[in-house]
Amino acid sequence: MTGFDDRKKDAEKRFQLDEEMRFKVNARRTKLLGLWVAGQMGLSGDAAETYAKSLVIEDMSKPGDDDVVSKAIADLKGKGIDMTEHRIRKELEEFGKQARDQLMKS
Repeated sequence: MTGFDDRKKDAEKRFQLDEEMRFKVNARRTKLLGLWVAGQMGLSGDAAETYAKSLVIEDMSKPGDDDVVSKAIADLKGKGIDMTEHRIRKELEEFGKQARDQLMKS
């Protein structure tokens, strides 16, 4: 039974680590998108960081990306910047790759 218990514990630990990594990648990806959107709106420095954090918080309120994409589009439109949902989702996908690469290196 010990071998089975050890494998079970290993599988549970791997699952926990995978979920933790997925959470970190998602948060980093959303922050990178937030910084990009902030730049599109002409924000920089602390204002850009604050905006990016607000997007991360928004992402945690509901599952999926729809809330983040909607907020980014609405905020850009509020500044008179026309941006498509497709473009935001494409950037989100690219930032997901960057976030995963960044976290794998650290």
